[in-house]
Amino acid sequence: MPKKVLLDIDAGVIDALAFCAMIYDPSVEVVGVTSVGGNVPACVSARNLQALIEFIDPPRLPRIGMGVSSDIDLPYDFRHLYGDDGLCGVSLPVAELRMQHPAEKAICDVIRSDPENVMIICLGPLTNIARAFTRDPELPNLVRHIYISGGLVSGAGNITPCAEFNIYADPIAAKTVLDSSCMKTMVPLDVTGSLIFTLDDLDKLCGVENEVGQFYRGMLLPVFRRYRQFYGMEGIYINDLITYLIATQPKYAETEEMPCDIETAGNITRGVTVFDRRQKPEWQKNIEVVTTLNDAELIIQDVIALLNATANKKSK
Repeated sequence: MPKKVLLDIDAGVIDALAFCAMIYDPSVEVVGVTSVGGNVPACVSARNLQALIEFIDPPRLPRIGMGVSSDIDLPYDFRHLYGDDGLCGVSLPVAELRMQHPAEKAICDVIRSDPENVMIICLGPLTNIARAFTRDPELPNLVRHIYISGGLVSGAGNITPCAEFNIYADPIAAKTVLDSSCMKTMVPLDVTGSLIFTLDDLDKLCGVENEVGQFYRGMLLPVFRRYRQFYGMEGIYINDLITYLIATQPKYAETEEMPCDIETAGNITRGVTVFDRRQKPEWQKNIEVVTTLNDAELIIQDVIALLNATANKKSK
């Protein structure tokens, strides 16, 4: 039986690919999709989500919710990588909804409609999830599982020397989710960052004769150029796609229960995920953390297969 999934995304390039990978994935039933501000402002993320849904035209329309800006100012953006629209200028026509359902209400409604059976996959800041938990305090006990793309166990951050962007963007929301009673798994940057999507992998995606393949290349080729320009890399990170694959196919990861807390107020440590790794930890273990990826080559093959499956089914 397919797993029921609610996807929460800050709809930039890699999140858009994750949406494309899952929407025709036979192993899941997408019951909800919500947008959140992160890589792009909340209003842009909401528009991108509507445009993606119209473009892909899924066989079954999921419940849709639109997030608004967090209560914390974010003094950073990723326009240098993903453009002003978060999709590298790929133009998708959209008839924007005049009556948009708030993301936190959509999350509550989806979970309440099938308690303990819906898994949430969070690929952006945790603003929407925290607001849903505040709106409905019983909700954490009704969620099947939450997978979080973000955080760091060790290694360098991608927004400050020691913080990962999704947690940094709204650390108070992240701490609210971390402190909740639901089952949760963190897929940290220092694990997903060990896998690189290359130009050779891009060549295995559907070609430009396919409408969706054209869309993939229109987004990805500029990202490859910018990764080379800014980071000197001959490939790109696909952290959110890896998180989605781990959530739906746990065989791809080794995990460990760990005690964790999040710094919310430090000037240079905002958003740091702190793990009690002392010989005799005093904190209680409160989250499952992915520590190792299994078979990186097969992960890439599955990502390509899922993206191509959507491209082929959309073209029919």
